[in-house]
Amino acid sequence: MLKVKTQDEWITRAREVLPAGGFGNFDPGIIIARGEGSRVWDENGTEYVDYLIGSGPMLLGHGHPEVMEAVLEQLPKGMTFFANNAKGIELGEAICAAVPCCEQVRFVTSGGEADMYAIRLARAVTGRDKILKFEGGYHGMSAEAQMSLAPNVQVNFPQAVPDSAGIPQGVADQMVIAPFNDLDAVASLLAEYADIAAIIVEPLQRIIPPQPGFLQGLRALCDRHHVLLIFDEIVTGFRLAYGGAQERYGVVPDICTLGKVIGGGFPLAALGASAEIMRHFDKAAVGADGWLMQLGTLSGNPVAAAAGLKTMEVLRRDGMYDHLRNTGESLQTMQSEALQKAGIAHQICGDPTLFDIYFTAHDCLDYRSAKHSDADINATYNKVLRDNGVFKSPGKLYPSLAVTDDDLAVTQRAVEKAVAALSAAWAGFLADLTSHGARGLVGYKSDN
Repeated sequence: MLKVKTQDEWITRAREVLPAGGFGNFDPGIIIARGEGSRVWDENGTEYVDYLIGSGPMLLGHGHPEVMEAVLEQLPKGMTFFANNAKGIELGEAICAAVPCCEQVRFVTSGGEADMYAIRLARAVTGRDKILKFEGGYHGMSAEAQMSLAPNVQVNFPQAVPDSAGIPQGVADQMVIAPFNDLDAVASLLAEYADIAAIIVEPLQRIIPPQPGFLQGLRALCDRHHVLLIFDEIVTGFRLAYGGAQERYGVVPDICTLGKVIGGGFPLAALGASAEIMRHFDKAAVGADGWLMQLGTLSGNPVAAAAGLKTMEVLRRDGMYDHLRNTGESLQTMQSEALQKAGIAHQICGDPTLFDIYFTAHDCLDYRSAKHSDADINATYNKVLRDNGVFKSPGKLYPSLAVTDDDLAVTQRAVEKAVAALSAAWAGFLADLTSHGARGLVGYKSDN
């Protein structure tokens, strides 16, 4: 009988075969063994309330019985065919019925792949090369997306800063970078550069909400300059609302990308637009010069499509999004009240369906302003939460529909301990600032 491996043993084994000991996604110091509902367990058997939920796709929780049933029904019929299948067609119909900008969709396997094709599609449609993106916006791992995602140095806009080695200078030359939530900057850049094909934007940039009128302003500017508007809804699609950010904010882009939720926990993503735009995937319709080649071994595979279809069916039921928002608001309130009582400056930033805390008294409007006053404060807070049974990303909290009252009680206790641990650290931080003559950090602001 094989000896059960401890988490430390798995970490050691990972370091032998994985660069930096991990998959590149998350802290390699924790090895998740299983998930069920709202909980996950590591290889040592430690149990956590899960607010990472696979970085967003497990909106119904782990192992939702109806999703599992749909997957198990499909498995013996076939896992992938590299050909059309009924489940994929049904999923396409469901997406087009739900998402305002989608008359047709094309399936891919990952969100980053969808964003790459959306950029390429915009160039094919317009015949222009340049893409405007926002500093700090995340659009996957393509060369274009890795421009000014998380730059360590501040440069003048619209210069693009590569976030990865191995990207040619020519890619940077085709990217125009703007600050999020700044319509004047966008208007100026569109007036200066006549060869911009599209603006790509996360409607909720990571967790930074759009200011009132910002998305509407982008739509108007794109129309005026004949530029396509791309909404990256990999995260926000079917999370902010059933129709995604387009429904939530009342702005319809030309192209959108979708992922995470539509695969129900399996690898699947999509891009969608009007039939007129999507015809560029049809060689017979546009000819060789206008055709956008796209294929993928697992694109639209029936297992992922079955999981996504069932997930979407559950989400359409009465009260689902009210419940999700109520859960998120409870999580926001318990943290803001505890931090306010302790006198710790912070902002709750995002939407009740996706948010986190910035430990600062300043408004968080874009990449440069959305910063912790002291990164160690955030690290301490998240460490104590995990030590007390709450599993989340250091920069995001994803509520799910599986969260129960018991989960909220566990989270409340963890928050109280984290705030208590933070109080001493925060007092020391303020004392250090005062000794250097700093002012104006003590305060509180909650931005839902």
